[in-house]
Amino acid sequence: MANADLFAAQQAADVQAARPLAERMRPQTLSQFFGQSHVLGTEQPLRCLLEHGHLHSLILWGPPGTGKTTLARILAGGVDAEFLALSAVLSGVKEIRAAIEVAQANRQQGHKTVLFVDEVHRFNKAQQDAFLPHVENGTFVFIGATTENPSFEVNNALLSRARVYVLQALDDDALHEILRAALIDAERGLGARALAIDDAALLQLVQVADGDARRALNLLELAADLAAATTHPQQITAEETAALLQGSPRRFDAGGDMFYDQISALHKSVRGSDPDAALYWLVRMLDGGADPRYLARRIVRIASEDIGNADPRGLSVSLDAAAAYERLGSPEGELALAQAVVYLAVAPKSNAVYQAFNAVREAVRQQGSLEVPVHLRNAPTKLLKELGHGVDYRYAHDEPDGFAAGASYLPQSLVGTRYYAPTERGFEARIAERLQDLRARNRAANQ
Repeated sequence: MANADLFAAQQAADVQAARPLAERMRPQTLSQFFGQSHVLGTEQPLRCLLEHGHLHSLILWGPPGTGKTTLARILAGGVDAEFLALSAVLSGVKEIRAAIEVAQANRQQGHKTVLFVDEVHRFNKAQQDAFLPHVENGTFVFIGATTENPSFEVNNALLSRARVYVLQALDDDALHEILRAALIDAERGLGARALAIDDAALLQLVQVADGDARRALNLLELAADLAAATTHPQQITAEETAALLQGSPRRFDAGGDMFYDQISALHKSVRGSDPDAALYWLVRMLDGGADPRYLARRIVRIASEDIGNADPRGLSVSLDAAAAYERLGSPEGELALAQAVVYLAVAPKSNAVYQAFNAVREAVRQQGSLEVPVHLRNAPTKLLKELGHGVDYRYAHDEPDGFAAGASYLPQSLVGTRYYAPTERGFEARIAERLQDLRARNRAANQ
């Protein structure tokens, strides 16, 4: 019997050791959970409710490796509820119904259930709607996890029944604590191997993990395995981690919120005339794998939207940068994009053309197809000439200074309307002076 128990214990230990380090080190309690103090701090509502045995339906939104699944398990354990997990990637209506049936049976027996749905944004509207009546009547507490903005990816009906908690990428201090805990823990971590790691190697792992605890632990495990294959099996050195981490990309999502947040930061840094921040966000996106051609298009757009006629050269510089990238490719052509971003950031700013364009577009939408004034119409045939097309049109080049003072070019109902209001910045200040003079001459001619 003793031998059988010993064999079973050894078998269990082997199974435990075979699991990835990140899975073995998954926190079981809030005291083991690092980071997210803005959600789990002692004064935060979620923590207070949990300490009093209460839990409401919620959605955890954050980047990978920030503890969404782990936190959901801890929350379920905190209220003594059965934890049922579904993955929207792998599950369908059949699995949803089966989970609901288990929750209903638990309720009849007086037990609580937490239904956790990972990647909830991947469920379609009908699948998300299937949870609504059961969340409403308390069959289970719903916890969803998503890396995408719930405002766009989760049904409003489900959002109204679940509070959203935003989890942040873990800071360096939290990642340091997680890695040190894995090195010390003899039962779940690497402590039994008596491994040591120098400060430089640990810092490299933290930096490359880029806020992702799972990634940090996976890298640590790889580094430990690499050390075991060397002549110093109990020491992880910076040289070993540097070799291991070559080419490791930063955290980036080419189609998700992180992508759009970063392009927004780039655009707003240029608009805010901060070349250092603009360069930083450009390089962050290039480093993360963003398509440089997409960035080139956005830079051209910024030149028109935010610099405009305050410095018309901005558009030329941007187009030249885009062309240079097409000719050189990466990485040489990326410098041209950087040059354009810096130029736009320090250039005088004007969104007067952008504002005017939007105002005219709205006017066209509201006022419909106003007639072209007769004197502006083309008259290529005898009939059109007889109808008066082009009569009284004044050819500007035949007028003094090439300007037909008093002439009008808008539809009759819009005569006198002003859409373009140039600023007093950069070249646009000269445009403003010119327009002021021309409009004064118009007023004098029409008196």
